[in-house]
Amino acid sequence: MKNKIAIIGSGFASLAAACYLAKDGYEVEIFEKNADIGGRARQLKKDGFCFDIGPTWYWMPDVFERFFADFGKKPSDYYELEKLSPAYKVFFGKEDAITIEDSLEKICTAFEAEEPGSSKKLREFIEEAKNNYDIAIKDLVYRPGVSPLELITPATARKIGQFFSTISKEVRKEFNNTKLVQILEFPVLFLGAKASNTPAFYSFMNYADFGLGTWHPKGGMYKVIEGMESLAKSLGIKINTNAPVSKIFVENDTATAIQVNKEKIKADYVVSGADYHHTETLLPEFKRQYKESYWQKKTFAPSALLFFAGFNKKLENITHHTLFFDTDFEKHAKAIYDDAQWPEEPLFYASFPSITDHSAAPKGKEAGIFLIPLAPNIEDTPEIREKYFKKIITRFESLTNQNVTDHLLFKESFCVKDFKEEYNSYKGNAYGLANTLLQTAFLRPKLKSKKVHKLFFTGQLSVPGPGVPPSLISGKLAAGLIQKED
Repeated sequence: MKNKIAIIGSGFASLAAACYLAKDGYEVEIFEKNADIGGRARQLKKDGFCFDIGPTWYWMPDVFERFFADFGKKPSDYYELEKLSPAYKVFFGKEDAITIEDSLEKICTAFEAEEPGSSKKLREFIEEAKNNYDIAIKDLVYRPGVSPLELITPATARKIGQFFSTISKEVRKEFNNTKLVQILEFPVLFLGAKASNTPAFYSFMNYADFGLGTWHPKGGMYKVIEGMESLAKSLGIKINTNAPVSKIFVENDTATAIQVNKEKIKADYVVSGADYHHTETLLPEFKRQYKESYWQKKTFAPSALLFFAGFNKKLENITHHTLFFDTDFEKHAKAIYDDAQWPEEPLFYASFPSITDHSAAPKGKEAGIFLIPLAPNIEDTPEIREKYFKKIITRFESLTNQNVTDHLLFKESFCVKDFKEEYNSYKGNAYGLANTLLQTAFLRPKLKSKKVHKLFFTGQLSVPGPGVPPSLISGKLAAGLIQKED
C-alpha cells in the first residue's frame, strides 16, 4: 500500500481525484463537512419531489465517458442517459420563443426562420467551434496549468488571434439578429463570465451545445455522484460525512495531517476540493499562497438565487430546460459583473426535470427549479428572495400563458448565504472563478501549493475551470501531479 491521502470535500473534483489516486494504489480517505456527499451537487427531496440543488445540465458526455473509461467502466454501468429533445427553449417575449432542438440540422432551420442566410453562417461557426473543442477537450484542458508553454502547440498557434478576441466580437461579426446572438452567447455563461470578456477560443462551448447536445441522467445529476461513489468504494476509498476539516497541520513546510471534529488525522498528502480560498484559511497565514487582495481582484463567476418548487399540476408551454431572456441581457450582466447589485429585471432559467423524468415528481405534478444569476456577496434576506420569486413567477405566468401561483404546493430557496454556509464558498459564488483571458490555464490558482509541500487543490477555482466536466478533469490533473511527485 502506498502513502495515505486525505481529501477534503466530496464534489466531482474530489471524487475524481480520489478514484485516480486509489487506482494508483494510494490509501485514500475523503472528509465531507455535510451529511451527504456531492459537494454542490446534492439533492433536495420533499413530499415525493426530487430536485438537483446544484448542476442540472449534462453537457460534454465524452468527458464523462473518458473518466469512467479510465477505470474500465462506462457511464451506463452507473446511470441511464437520455438525450433531451428539444434541448431547451428560449423565451424573448410573449409568443416569441425559439426552441433549440436535438440536432444541428433542426437548429439551422430555426436560425434560418429568424435570420435568412444565418444557417450557412451557423454551420461554419459550429465547424470552427468543433475544431476548437477537439483541441481544447482532447488536449489542452488535460494539462495541469504549470507553465504557459502548455498552451503553445501547432494547433493553438494557428488560433492565437482567438485568445485575444472575444466570443461576443466573433458572434456579432456573423449574426445580426439579437435573439440569435444571445443564444450563441449563452453557453459561455457556464464559464462564469460575460461573452465580451471570454476569449473567442471558448466557442467550443457552442459545439458542446449544438454539436453534442443536452442530456439528462435519469434520477438527476446526483446519479452521477452516486456512480462515482460506487466506483470509489469499489476502489477501497473510505468516505466520511459530517466530517468538517478545521485545520491543515504543517511541519517543516509539509502538510502532515488534518483536524476533523477535533481529531488529528495524519496523511502523507492532503488534497482539497473545497473552496480554494477557504482551504487556505485552514493554514497558518504565512503559508497561504494568495493574499486576500489577490482574491478581491479576481473575476468570480456569479452566485445565484435558486427556488425549488412543487406544483400540483403539469405545466404548459415549457421544456425540460427553459431560458427567459425577455429582459435586457446587458443590464443584468452589468448588475452582476460591474455594479454588484440586485438586477431590476433579471433574466432567469427554469428546469422542469419531471417533464423527462417521472422520479422527479409525483404523477400529475411538476417539479420546477428556478435560477437567477447574481453578483457574489450581495445582500441576501428572506424579504429579497420573496420579492424576486414574485418578479419571476409573474413574468413566467405571462410568458407561458398560464396560472401557476395557485398551484404552488411549496417552494424552498437557496442563495448567497447558503453557498457560504453550506460550501464555505468565497463571497457565496456558485460556479467558481470565471474563465477570462487573464484567468485561464496557468493564470488560475495552482493545483499544487507553492508554499506547502504535499498540499494540492482541485475543483472549479483551480485548473481548468468551472463546470462539471472541468471538475472531473481537475481531479485527474491533481492526482497526476501527486503520482508524478511520489
